[in-house]
Amino acid sequence: MRNYPKSLLDPAQCTVAIIDHQPQMYFGVESMPRYAIENSVVGLSKAAQLFNVPCLLTTVEAQTFSGPLYTKVQSLYPEVVPIDRTAINAWEDANFKKAVQGTQRKRIVIAGLWTEACVTFPALCMLEDGYEVFVAVDACGGASQAAHDMSILRMTQAGVKPMTWMQIMLEWQRDWNNKETYNGVLAIVKEHGGAYGLGIEYSESMVKK
Repeated sequence: MRNYPKSLLDPAQCTVAIIDHQPQMYFGVESMPRYAIENSVVGLSKAAQLFNVPCLLTTVEAQTFSGPLYTKVQSLYPEVVPIDRTAINAWEDANFKKAVQGTQRKRIVIAGLWTEACVTFPALCMLEDGYEVFVAVDACGGASQAAHDMSILRMTQAGVKPMTWMQIMLEWQRDWNNKETYNGVLAIVKEHGGAYGLGIEYSESMVKK
């Protein structure tokens, strides 16, 4: 099977950045249901873990304003201390930039709150600095639908590639014959994949019968 290294995501080329999924940031989200964003970011985080993709965690003003990283994400990486910042733009934080550079990977997948600031700012700056940037749009949220949509449009026009968390995971999987991750992908889909996950459970129950 051809790799298509320029067109399709390879987990060995990627880094995931989870940016500011914190209580105070969630309070201001109006672009889509908060539970849907939570489901998506956890699905993406589990997929990164399954495919051994480095997952960088960062927060903004965690101790004084925004609160801790979403616990269901943090629990997947209990040994990882989120990089806390004062800068709205994570790319302007020396520790975050150093962490990204340390992965030595040029494809960055971002999920964050809010889309119009803490996602857009680093995405555009990374792009300018030579990275290929992908945004998991359903694992992001903005202060309004217009704010989210216009931010995705602005990033897309600049060259950032919009995706969904499940699309990212399935692109990493590529072939159901990849048995090393097959069961893990199905488990994530069943828990976080909505109707498709229910369909898998139904199919498995029928096969058993």
